[in-house]
Amino acid sequence: MTSRSGGTQRGSRSSAARARSAHSLSATPTLRRSAAGSLPLSKDDAGVPGRVRVAVRLRPRNQEELVEDADFADCVELQPELKRLRLRKNNWDFDTYEFDEVLTEFASQRRVYEVVAKPVVESVLEGYNGTVMAYGQTGTGKTHTLGRLGEEDTSARGIMVRSMEDILASISPQTDSLSVSYLQLYMETIQDLLDPANDNIAIVEDPKTGDVSVPGATSVDIRDEHSFMELLRIGEAHRIAANTKLNTESSRSHAILMVHIRKSVVQTGAETSSSSQLGKSFKPLVRKGKLVVVDLAGSERMHKSGSEGHVLEETKSINLSLSALGKCINALAENSTHVPVRDSKLTRLLKDSFGGTARTSLVVTIGPSPRHRGETASTILFGQRAMKVENMLKIKEEFDYRGLSRKLEMQLDAVIAENERRQKSCNDELERISIEAQNRITEAERNYSHAFEMNGSEEAMELKRLLQNETRLRHETEDEANRLRSQLEQFMQSEDGGALEICNLRRMLEDEIDQKRKLEEEIAMLRSQLLQLTFNSDQMRRGSNGDGFSGLDSLMSQFRNSQINETGNGQKAPMTSLFEQVGLQKILSLLESEDASVRIHAVKVVANLAAEESNQQRIVEAGGLTSLLMLLRNFEDETIRRVAAGAIANLAMNEYNQELIMSEGGIGLLSMTAADADDAQTLRMVAGAIANLCGNDKLQKRLRSEGGIKALLGMVRCGHSEVLSQIARGIANFAKCESRASTQGRKTGRSFLIEDGALPWIVQNANNEVAPIRRHIELALCHLAQHEVNAKDMINGGALWELVRISRDCSREDIRSLAHRTLSGSPTFRSEMRRLRIDL
Repeated sequence: MTSRSGGTQRGSRSSAARARSAHSLSATPTLRRSAAGSLPLSKDDAGVPGRVRVAVRLRPRNQEELVEDADFADCVELQPELKRLRLRKNNWDFDTYEFDEVLTEFASQRRVYEVVAKPVVESVLEGYNGTVMAYGQTGTGKTHTLGRLGEEDTSARGIMVRSMEDILASISPQTDSLSVSYLQLYMETIQDLLDPANDNIAIVEDPKTGDVSVPGATSVDIRDEHSFMELLRIGEAHRIAANTKLNTESSRSHAILMVHIRKSVVQTGAETSSSSQLGKSFKPLVRKGKLVVVDLAGSERMHKSGSEGHVLEETKSINLSLSALGKCINALAENSTHVPVRDSKLTRLLKDSFGGTARTSLVVTIGPSPRHRGETASTILFGQRAMKVENMLKIKEEFDYRGLSRKLEMQLDAVIAENERRQKSCNDELERISIEAQNRITEAERNYSHAFEMNGSEEAMELKRLLQNETRLRHETEDEANRLRSQLEQFMQSEDGGALEICNLRRMLEDEIDQKRKLEEEIAMLRSQLLQLTFNSDQMRRGSNGDGFSGLDSLMSQFRNSQINETGNGQKAPMTSLFEQVGLQKILSLLESEDASVRIHAVKVVANLAAEESNQQRIVEAGGLTSLLMLLRNFEDETIRRVAAGAIANLAMNEYNQELIMSEGGIGLLSMTAADADDAQTLRMVAGAIANLCGNDKLQKRLRSEGGIKALLGMVRCGHSEVLSQIARGIANFAKCESRASTQGRKTGRSFLIEDGALPWIVQNANNEVAPIRRHIELALCHLAQHEVNAKDMINGGALWELVRISRDCSREDIRSLAHRTLSGSPTFRSEMRRLRIDL
């Protein structure tokens, strides 16, 4: 009766169906292109409607059907011009169905691609997600439609190869990127077809956006069609297939091809900011699209396929996943409040394709044989229900900060190169003038001395005349220097003053001009010395060096000047200029000075230099790390120990330096200092250094064996909030590294923190009123709780209650979510919460 009504009411429903179809089809062109050449996007990013489009494709008769199914033409009748299909019910009645496209058995692979997949590919290139999927009974041509490689006959290529041809032709290798993953869903397990050893990939869902991804899958960058074809060949070789009565090479898994496209675009328009000259010209954007091509395993009835043993279990798994997909589509078609997406991994992977934000095209494949009329009818009804599902398409677009940064860096590099060229030319010219002036001075001194000795006072007037000529030449030299400086200033003024990078470069050039001014002052000093020759010939033979500073006094004077001298804008001179003024080796040599004030001042300078990452490698290579460790070992002065520990903490921020500190016994010296020191600032520096070392995965066992954890816990006696913050940070770093090592199988057994007695202090400070302490302790608790071997100790120590509190009340959403996942995923914690009647 139900089947009968479905046929008799088809005519009465046809007008409504045509109206819905016309409405959907009339809306479709607006989704393809806007006036600007892209899919429209609403102001509030709510998306635009896009119904799932469904095409039906009839497979040609095979040899068996030509012999057995003589009346096959009476079973299925296609009317492609009306986009209609008629399925015979009995000798006098047909069921009529309408689709978006009806493809006969003579339809070419190219036509199938153009009507089914090409609109989806175009949308993906515009920044939308898209899905192309094939559904049907086993042996009806799904893999032929989607995955045919067509290596010998290019006209036989399927949708996967043709889609990649269009994508490669539409992107630029210089600015765009393209990556591909190839998976199979076999027996409810996601396996990597490009890396068979990766056979249990997890599905990850973003809690904010709801986007589903498989980050554990192999992702291969594609540059040309040849590499993609090779990838498909590898994947097909690893895909599981079996011989059944219905198909000699029946796919026993769902194949999923994921193509990720990152495409750079440039928008122009007057709506950009008028304050920025760069903003007037273009607005760089990146559009990220994802194309998913799904070759579903064929549905089959067991008595027809003759499946037995393991193949029978595969058939059950395939039918269950396809049934779950059908339930989801039914729920979406009926606007149900609950869609059972989580019933199957297939439905979770296709969450965005049905009822999500992707543009979806479905091709249902059927056979002509009346022997399989039941399976054909089921496939057609699946396609009819899918046509009722409507997605909300959303563009994935973001501002291309990296592209803009690269463009600015290229412009800045060009400006810097030009400035360096001009600077070198200017410096060479000044050096030439200085050498020429010095040669003239030397020649004048020699002539004057000879004239004075040979001719006496009679030659004095001639010498004065020579000096006047030399003065005139010196003025000309100054004018030449001024002219060069003027050219440099004009070049600087011609640059765009709106960019911050150019302003910084101008300041650097002004510093260079100041250095040239100092050189001119030295030239003026030489001229003054030359004038003295007119009064006393003996004074002309003296050296021109009159600074009066050398040795330790000079070095100390430069140290003090580096801290108290101010530049023209009132800021302190950079510490890195000390390398050029004094030299790193001289600074490090003062660390061993017998004068306490000199030693204290030197270690402060080294600590300040170590705070800049660019100086750290030079300090270590010059032996600075060894000298700082020697200060911790040999000196009891609290100021020296505090500043030396601070310098070591700065160097310990670098992973390479961390290993050097450990190899030179640094953790032992830091532990000894932690035990002896009482000053809070000294302990803060020591705790900071150990906390940095705790973040290195390679040093975990050695750090613990040499007393690093106990030293960290020993400094709790101070009670100062800044010291406790560094201790909490170190514990969090150590717990995070331990958690990572346990997950990767590099560590087994209980946490070293628990074995060294850190758990009571962690639980006690989990709700500390000082925000940095509380945040680090909450992270440490979550990392410790991620491994089941620590669960019983944490329950006995009272950590369970703190984890429950963190999962409910923590101010940071990421920590709160981590605590919730940890409690939900641990059998021991779940059992204890059930016993205590605690609900998450």
